Parts: sequence; C-alpha cells; structure tokens
Amino acid sequence: MKLIAITAPTFFVEEDKIITALFEEGLDILHLRKPETSPMFSERLLTLIPEKYHPRIVTHEHFYLKEEFNLKGIHLNERNPQEPHDYAGHISCSCHTTEEVKNKKHFYDYVFMTPIFQSISKENLYAMHTPEELRQAQKDKIIDSKVVALGGINLDNVLEIKDMGFGGAAILGDLWDRFDAYSDPSYLNVVTHFKKLKALVD
Repeated sequence: MKLIAITAPTFFVEEDKIITALFEEGLDILHLRKPETSPMFSERLLTLIPEKYHPRIVTHEHFYLKEEFNLKGIHLNERNPQEPHDYAGHISCSCHTTEEVKNKKHFYDYVFMTPIFQSISKENLYAMHTPEELRQAQKDKIIDSKVVALGGINLDNVLEIKDMGFGGAAILGDLWDRFDAYSDPSYLNVVTHFKKLKALVD
C-alpha cells in the first residue's frame, strides 16, 4: 500500500527540509496542495526540493508546474475540476461517495476517497462511510488498488485501511500537527512519526 503525504495548506520555514526528509524515509508520493496561494511560492518550494524527487510530486494548483518541474502529475478537485486542454500524463482526483469512486476510478491513475474517518485537519468534517459500508465497497470491488483513503488517517487506523484493500493512505493532519514552525526547534517529530506509519504500511 502506498503512503501519500499532502502538504499543509500554507507555506512555512523548514517545509522543504521536512519534505526531503520524508522522501528519504520512503514517502511514495507528495501532493502539493496550497489553495489560493501565489504560484511563485510553489515554484520556490519546488526549487528547494531535490530534482530527483520531483517525479513523485503531484500538484493541486498551477498545473503548468507539472511540465516546468517534471512533476508526476496533477490532481483534480472542486477548485480545479478540469485538466488543461491537450494535457497528457498522470491525473488523480477527489471523490466523496462510493458511487463517485465507482464511476470515476477507471478514468484516473487513482482517486482519493474522502473522508474515511473524522478529519484531523478540518473541523466538522466527519466520516462519510460506516465500517460496514466500506467493507461492502471492498466486497463489491469498488475499493481496490486505485483507491486511496484520505481523512483522519493515523497510527491507530492505518492498518485498518490496509486491511480494507485500499491502494494507498493519504496523510495530512496527523503528520503536520506534529510540527509548529514558530516554536519547535526541530522537525524530528514529523520524520519519526512518518517512519512509524511507513513501518506499519510496509
């Protein structure tokens, strides 16, 4: 099962160093998600991340970055629902219901199914599926290797995600909540936590 990290929505000092350290520890894919931010800041962040990791980065905004920085691909969502004209390459997208997953997953390299558990990073965003519904979706082959679980993923439930047959787990709040750019002298907590998640997934 792949382990995917989604960036915090805002930029912060040390972000490039943390991302690089996560790749060094075996992060499969990074989703660069910076809603309503200037492309200049994304460009700067990408220039600070070693080029060898660029083909493992998917961008949610400013799709021209894909070609300019040789990124893995683009991600479609409610803010950016359409790929550029004549675009060719990796595309993923966000889905919120099993029906949406069933209808869309064949058209994309993979899809996010969200939220699986109560969100850590977004208040009042609760799980949209009961465990019974998820098991049924697994039985119906809706959940498979092309479906990535997102929403509330942490050390306590990542093995449950693996057992349900998801092709990947996307982490956000559980990772970035472990670092405060204003008060933490080191980002070691983030890397250590990621290594624990990676060990369980592997």
